[in-house]
Amino acid sequence: MARARRSGNSSRDSIRSRLLEQWWGAGERIDPEKNVTAASDLLTEILAKLRLEDGIEESRLRSVWKEVAGEFVAGQTEPVSFRKGVLTLKVLQPSMRFHLEQSRGEILSRLQQSLGKKKIREIRLTIG
Repeated sequence: MARARRSGNSSRDSIRSRLLEQWWGAGERIDPEKNVTAASDLLTEILAKLRLEDGIEESRLRSVWKEVAGEFVAGQTEPVSFRKGVLTLKVLQPSMRFHLEQSRGEILSRLQQSLGKKKIREIRLTIG
């Protein structure tokens, strides 16, 4: 009878150990290449997180905006996003938005001179 208990315990222990191995992944051979990714594979994601996907750094865009718009206008506006050649500006006051709407072409050409014609093609304004 003692042998029956031992064999029952050993089979239960065997099942338990197999379940734990499956649960924890123990006993599996570790593949050192499994979770390795080349930086080039993640480059698009990295650039998007750093807001460099269009090739213009945010700090450079902000400094060029200050130069092009002037101190007063730059204080009333903020570059919010730059995607696929479209610069979106947040404008604090409706009157400033009206002013920027009237001079949008001139501002766009000055931005294109500073950043390159192919880099920026449109300016959008939002009130915020």
